Amino acid sequence: MKKPILILLSVLFLQANIYSQDIMDGSKICSERKSSINRNSEINNFDSQNSPRHTYDVLEYKLNLDIYNCFISPYPKSFKASNEIYARADSVINQIKLDAVNTSLVIDSVKLNALSLTFTHTSNILTVNLDRTYNPSETFRIKVYYRHNNVTDKGFYASNGMVFTDAEPEGARNWFPCWDKPSDKALTDLIVKVPSSVVLGANGSLADSTRTGDTIYYHCNNRNVVTTYLTTLIGKVNYNLDVMYWKKISNPNDSIQMRFYWNAGETGLANIKSKMPSMVTRYSNLFGEYPFEKVGFATANNLFTWGGMENQTMIILAPNYWNEGVVTHEFAHQWFGDLISPGTWADIWLNEGFATYNEALWKEFTTSYSSYKTSITSNASSYMGSNPGIPIYNPSWAVITPPQNTLFNYAITYAKGACVLHMLRYTLGDTLFFNALKSYATDTLEFKYKNAVTADFVTKMNSVTGQNLNWFFDQWIYQPNHPLYSNTYNIVNNGNGTWNLRFTAKQTQANPAFFQMPIEIKTSFSGGGDTTIKVMNNTNNQLFTFTFSRQPVSVAFDPNNQIVLKTASTVQEVSDISSEINSFRLNQNYPNPFNPATKIEYYIPKTSDVKFTFYDVNGKIIFESANEKKVKGNYEYRFEGSGLSSGVYFYKLTAGDFSETKSMIILK
Repeated sequence: MKKPILILLSVLFLQANIYSQDIMDGSKICSERKSSINRNSEINNFDSQNSPRHTYDVLEYKLNLDIYNCFISPYPKSFKASNEIYARADSVINQIKLDAVNTSLVIDSVKLNALSLTFTHTSNILTVNLDRTYNPSETFRIKVYYRHNNVTDKGFYASNGMVFTDAEPEGARNWFPCWDKPSDKALTDLIVKVPSSVVLGANGSLADSTRTGDTIYYHCNNRNVVTTYLTTLIGKVNYNLDVMYWKKISNPNDSIQMRFYWNAGETGLANIKSKMPSMVTRYSNLFGEYPFEKVGFATANNLFTWGGMENQTMIILAPNYWNEGVVTHEFAHQWFGDLISPGTWADIWLNEGFATYNEALWKEFTTSYSSYKTSITSNASSYMGSNPGIPIYNPSWAVITPPQNTLFNYAITYAKGACVLHMLRYTLGDTLFFNALKSYATDTLEFKYKNAVTADFVTKMNSVTGQNLNWFFDQWIYQPNHPLYSNTYNIVNNGNGTWNLRFTAKQTQANPAFFQMPIEIKTSFSGGGDTTIKVMNNTNNQLFTFTFSRQPVSVAFDPNNQIVLKTASTVQEVSDISSEINSFRLNQNYPNPFNPATKIEYYIPKTSDVKFTFYDVNGKIIFESANEKKVKGNYEYRFEGSGLSSGVYFYKLTAGDFSETKSMIILK
């Protein structure tokens, strides 16, 4: 990534006073798919928007499904099954409630060992009365015997010799009884009875398969926990299967299977197979080694009318959708959404914003930074053209799951989420940004194979970067909309071979009133040449003064379009020298560079409360003077920097309603 010049010390300056793509967007296709589905949903009141807890924690689901007849004409959706649930009490309980949609599932019996338990199944909730009261940390194992009706429920699909499941956000409850919230992750063990002609894939790895006459029993299990909406199976009569291997970075003598299930006549698979090894390696280098036991892709049939679904280790694609953009998006979810799952549905941007951003990162890796930026700019255009005026994080979604077209709104959840990550990269710089993301994805104590809420992610970013980034996330994640810049500047000939460029950064939007951001200002000079300076804009109507030894002729704001979510205009104003005589004035510190002390002269045209604030390049306050009441006159402030390292720092004078920021350099 090209980086702007923070400050130049050259003959140019006397001083610087500063404070239709070929690859379809997988994110758009993903959004269209998820926002178009309406599922049965039961609201439950156990969720908390911060670190959700429940009365019990499911440790394992052991599913035994007889879906043999679902592969045979007329392809019914009815089947018999059992679900053995191993759970731990997290509170004092004598019953548990499971999500189980009444129109889809019929509960025949529930047992604990040989003991039949009483239960009720109403309003899509299966309430099981346990054999006794269980205290926190005690475990129990119940087995639910049930049937799936021959109904279309947008959870379980069967037609023309193919069966698959698809469950985001709350469709798992349509095909097996479960605690169907993203905060609950459990091991799964799956035994499936199918005709011997069926090739079947599921989460995790194939433990074994047993053929008995015209029947195969597939046994698949996970070595890592998976949330309910990412639990899946897919199978088809005479399914095609290709198997490749990816050698681990940590141990080249060990490898991971890459399994590709495909329909006859499909195109594009060869390209995906050629790209997958480098894609696994690239994401592994960025976010930690691929965390699961296999990489799996499968194309469904025409009942899967959307792009793809990121089921853990078994990504399902629409028929003939071996599309690089879709594959890139869904595969990135294996880290962001699968490895680290959202704590609540209010945190869905941690899935979709990240996967969308990774589409751009893949283009940067395979093509160029320019291609990456084109992708980000396209996301910004999608947001700007369809902004519904809601924030990325909506706390009510943690309790009540919104409609799919709201939850998976492309402009907010996908496009804006990706753009926010780009602007975080711009704010932090490449090294710190990617180190922070990798630290987040590899944090085995807090996040890896667990869940995260947005506040957790913010805390992690603050910790890894050593900065307080609350200001960044408060405005971009927790608030709606974007800044509307209406900047002005003027150029003053000082008459001594120097020119002052006075730039005022102004925002005019109402909600929220101000976005703090580092901004870039590009100045072009008479006779040619230019320079770009990066400063922190931390107040509205903030004045920056730059002194040059060549005549500025034009100014461009954010010339590289790094603040991609904005509208902006920058207008030159005619300077009025006479008015400046009777106005506040902040001079450049002298000497500059300095070591260890420097003085700052300033002029106050009327009695005012005066304060100096000093910042480092990250906007962190390093010193703040006390407020002092000053009468009209010229003053001098002495700054001592003996305890600071060499580098660029900023000082801001605040006097009543006036404020101005300049830079200074410590050179030791």
